[in-house]
Amino acid sequence: MKMKTDCLDVDFCVVGGGLAGLCAALAAARRGASVALMQDRPVLGGNASSEVRMWVCGAEQPCWQEGGIIEELLLENHCRNPDRNPCVWDSVLFGAALAEPRLALLLNCSCLDAEMDGDRIVSATGWQTTTQRFVKVRAKLFADCSGDSILAPLTGAEFRIGREAREEFGESLAPAEADAHTMGMSCLIQARETASPQPFTPPDWATRFDGPDALKPNMRAFNPHGNYWWLELGGMGDSIADTEAVRDRLLKTALGLWDYYKNISPERGAENWALDWIGFLPGKRESRRCLGDVILTQRDIAEGRAFDDAVAYGGWPLDDHDPHGFDGTTPSNVSIPLRDPFQIPFRSLYSRNVANLLFAGRNISVSHAALSSSRVMCTCAAVGQAVGTAAAIAARDGLTPRGLYGSRIAELRQSLMEDDCLIPGATRAI
Repeated sequence: MKMKTDCLDVDFCVVGGGLAGLCAALAAARRGASVALMQDRPVLGGNASSEVRMWVCGAEQPCWQEGGIIEELLLENHCRNPDRNPCVWDSVLFGAALAEPRLALLLNCSCLDAEMDGDRIVSATGWQTTTQRFVKVRAKLFADCSGDSILAPLTGAEFRIGREAREEFGESLAPAEADAHTMGMSCLIQARETASPQPFTPPDWATRFDGPDALKPNMRAFNPHGNYWWLELGGMGDSIADTEAVRDRLLKTALGLWDYYKNISPERGAENWALDWIGFLPGKRESRRCLGDVILTQRDIAEGRAFDDAVAYGGWPLDDHDPHGFDGTTPSNVSIPLRDPFQIPFRSLYSRNVANLLFAGRNISVSHAALSSSRVMCTCAAVGQAVGTAAAIAARDGLTPRGLYGSRIAELRQSLMEDDCLIPGATRAI
């Protein structure tokens, strides 16, 4: 018996429903394109969702704050979700997608195949676990916003994994020799304070930290208001193939750390705190990076290079994490503040060898060192809005992304500046 296959024909297919993918889909739909958004999880938001709960970070200085769709979503959350409940945040994102009549939302649908015609993608097919059916989406343009860049190996789009050699781009954060190491992934934990002592009995499979020398100096202090981002592993292996094994070790480490705080640490302070939540879906910082006509580098970011096709900006520090993560003996990260926001060119947002493929999120065309800044979610969302706006213009005029750069880049830039001043659909009582 063959499983059922449903088919959709749209202008624009977005694979991946994190903040980058959602903003891409919303931007394209609001500009008149028909859109399908294929997301392999039951909720939108990716690393920002209730399943992972990474902080939504962006440009570091208040005067650099991102506008546009991501600002709309965050303002709506401030209004509807004053307690910052992660599940209510999920509903804010879901509602934004639901409100767009041109957007077909495919949740629990994991992309597993792509059909090519020469250098163009014809369709992307996903398996929807809840309905036990295949969904084939045919489109004029595609955007890979999946984080791990699933469309790259499925279509032959060129990509990189790991760190470039220092001499390739003259980057101070790069190692002397190129390697396949990446920033790792984290399973976060959250705790809540109660009025009385709360015991904690760890499972027998949790990692045991037996004394004050068991943790790095900067990891020993009990800080219930942190999100334990430094519980990071997986950067020394395969950041995709090893995900399940890394997740298992992260859970063992997280529960062992909580046992240390509750039962072993001489500092104490955690007596009245109870473990409230632990993430089983790792938040991933880095894997495949697609290659475009431009590769953004550390020097472009640090020196504030101007691009004639700039369509988004970032402002997070150059924040490179040690691939050894929790296993390392050096500081967990190196952070270099920026003097000014940096520009992200459109030519770093489309594939250099697949004619109708764009990308947004942590998989854009950047070096490893540049990714340390561009990977944060408000930046990814701003890039997503640029990609979605570009897709709507390209679909309307029958252009490839590269063709849009050659003939419509001024229109794209003007459209983004106009949209940055508007918050369509946001709650007006804010």
